[in-house]
Amino acid sequence: MTQSSTSTSPGTSRSGPTVGSAPLLGEPWGVDRADGTRWAKDPSVVRFQGRYLMYFTLRPEEPGAGLCVGIAESRDLASWELVARLHPGGDYDAKGLAAPGAVVVADVLHLFYQSYGTGPLDSICHATSTDGVTFERDASNPVFRPQGEWNCGRAIDADLVVDGDRLLLAYATRDPEMREQLVGVAEAPLGSGFGRDDWRDLSLDGPALRPELDWEGECIEAPAFVREGGRPDGGLVMFYAGAYNNVPQQIGWATSEDGVTWTRGTVEPFLPNGAPGTWNSSESGHPGVLTDDDGRTYLFFQGNDTGGRTNLLAGAEIVWAADGRPALRED
Repeated sequence: MTQSSTSTSPGTSRSGPTVGSAPLLGEPWGVDRADGTRWAKDPSVVRFQGRYLMYFTLRPEEPGAGLCVGIAESRDLASWELVARLHPGGDYDAKGLAAPGAVVVADVLHLFYQSYGTGPLDSICHATSTDGVTFERDASNPVFRPQGEWNCGRAIDADLVVDGDRLLLAYATRDPEMREQLVGVAEAPLGSGFGRDDWRDLSLDGPALRPELDWEGECIEAPAFVREGGRPDGGLVMFYAGAYNNVPQQIGWATSEDGVTWTRGTVEPFLPNGAPGTWNSSESGHPGVLTDDDGRTYLFFQGNDTGGRTNLLAGAEIVWAADGRPALRED
């Protein structure tokens, strides 16, 4: 399915839908469902082999089946076409898979996604692709679950960034009572296969981020890595979702010098939910960040105005101030 939109260069100014005062990259997008609504969640976008690919959570085609991962393609970041689905591939994700995080390493696309529907047993799984559409599952799946007494052992919402000679993985988990959502970080050698034996949990003594601000409620989740300014040598920045879905969920950001200890960039949401009557009045949630080949950076996120009955994906360009603070491009 293709959502019609005027083709433009990414990030150029245009009339059309906005988030606050910032123009979106195109119309909010989702996959058509049999009941006439559209639904898509949890975006992760990369540029791979000359086009943009977005991986996201998708409702099943068959009633009673589990969630799957949708794969959409774009040439301009404004219009998207659903090109494939990734369905469960083993006992570990038989109930469903969701919340993908994609990263390209040495011309191979690595997709990390969570198993879904098993509560505290949900784990991070791994698959690789040379074309971005067909995937080979990691024989050691699931590849990561957190350690430490501060969490329940669950791992969801993976996101990745290359950091020197290592690959950093940010994940969400919950406290042992399954009440509070928290974020941790792990690492694997960049030259490894990123299988189960390659990961080292860096958040053994406690979470990298936990909800502390009023608007974050009981939830910090959906971490999304980016380099400050879109530069390979820029400092580490993490966008994240605060509060559970539709509470409303809103987006914040934090910085780190080592990938382990994180400091919030602001006490207010970077991207709040929209005003009543707008397309994202129920939430602006679950961020994903693309750094393009030219260093320009784009924030993708989910939003809806139905309390979660529908969900759409949208994007806007990030600009960076001289002091390294991000903002949404408004011109």
